[in-house]
Amino acid sequence: MDGPAPGGDAYAAGFVTDRPDHTQLGDLLELEVGPVAAGGGCVARAPDGRVVFVRHALPGERVRALVTDATASFLRADAVTVLQGSPDRVEPPCPHAGPGRCGGCDYQHVSGSAQRRLKAFRVAEQLSRLAGVTWSAEVEAVPGDTEGLAWRSRVRLAVDRDGRTGFRRHRSHRVEPVDACPVAAPAVAATGVIGARWPGAAEIEVATGMGTGGAVVSVRPRGRGRLEMPEVGARTGLVVGGTVCRPPGSVDALVRGRVYRVSAGVFWQVHLGAAAALLDAVLALAEPATGDDVADLYAGAGLFAVPLAEAVGTTGSVLAVERDRRACADARHNGKGLRALRVLEISVTPELVTRGIGRPRLLVLDPARQGAGTAVMRALAAHAPTLDRLVYVSCDPASFGRDARVLLDAGWELAVLRAFDIFPMTEHVELVALLRPPR
Repeated sequence: MDGPAPGGDAYAAGFVTDRPDHTQLGDLLELEVGPVAAGGGCVARAPDGRVVFVRHALPGERVRALVTDATASFLRADAVTVLQGSPDRVEPPCPHAGPGRCGGCDYQHVSGSAQRRLKAFRVAEQLSRLAGVTWSAEVEAVPGDTEGLAWRSRVRLAVDRDGRTGFRRHRSHRVEPVDACPVAAPAVAATGVIGARWPGAAEIEVATGMGTGGAVVSVRPRGRGRLEMPEVGARTGLVVGGTVCRPPGSVDALVRGRVYRVSAGVFWQVHLGAAAALLDAVLALAEPATGDDVADLYAGAGLFAVPLAEAVGTTGSVLAVERDRRACADARHNGKGLRALRVLEISVTPELVTRGIGRPRLLVLDPARQGAGTAVMRALAAHAPTLDRLVYVSCDPASFGRDARVLLDAGWELAVLRAFDIFPMTEHVELVALLRPPR
């Protein structure tokens, strides 16, 4: 079974005969594919003994793979021909998926159920290796997509020097021009941004409202040259270089009956169903009660902090810590009228955790992909005498495993860990964990 036709930077070297003694860039190898690895590929072994990370393959397959990168210790390669396929392999729904093409999706060639199995394997492997934890649950599907498609409420596009919009190819600055994106939500397509020409732009982000309509297009100009902008859809705001040129400069997200304002450039979950699913999971594990003191670290626009402030009532308190000024303004707006909520614009540091968050009964943290870091986690561990529970939301099993290990080594218990498939067609997965201090 032939894979997609190759193209792009990685293929400039061409096809070269196998060299068992010294595999190099451009060589074509016949490989037996092993388990899934980080980065969206699988592990194989080259004839010269080096590990090969193979994209566009599945565990158990036999493929011909083109070497796209070579280091002294490992190789990267793309499966260009499938000699013996996996029963989990499907035809990619996107014409831009495949070797040398768009780098945005890792698993277009994998069935939905198999994608979740691969992600569960990766979570279990990372937790075992980094945290010494055995985990064997499933990755949960989340409502809001259609068989892994039409779920992205926000899309970031690269723009080439001819003004064409697209996505960068894997590990490349080259742009794969596209007229449509199957994983983008219909509201993104309705803006008319994808496929339009944007001369003078370097990058464009489209953010759409969820359950409320409306959109914002944010443009990063290319240098100081002239920027030409096409017409965009009705109810679509325009932000150029951080300045709102046409309102609105924000979108609204409807989550469990509450409308959140999210300004252009402020982080928000991109899957149409992710915010509701994660909020439900966090509240179920946190069990906030009237009068509780809570700290929500890396609070963003207040997805968790606002409902927590509502739950603890006027006798409790919620401290939302966020370093981004725009996100803090959104959180204050979203929590207007809730006396329990206080938003603090500052970075999360060990010093802040030690001296600046008080003695909360409940901690919630949702850091960026790199995690909170061991120094912050050590500071959090010191709150064990007064803390009842900690809920950690993570989009990276590796950084979560590293951070959780700090608490586990201090005697904490990983009581619950759930995994959510809020990034279909990619290797990424979201975790929500409940950790309890020693007693």
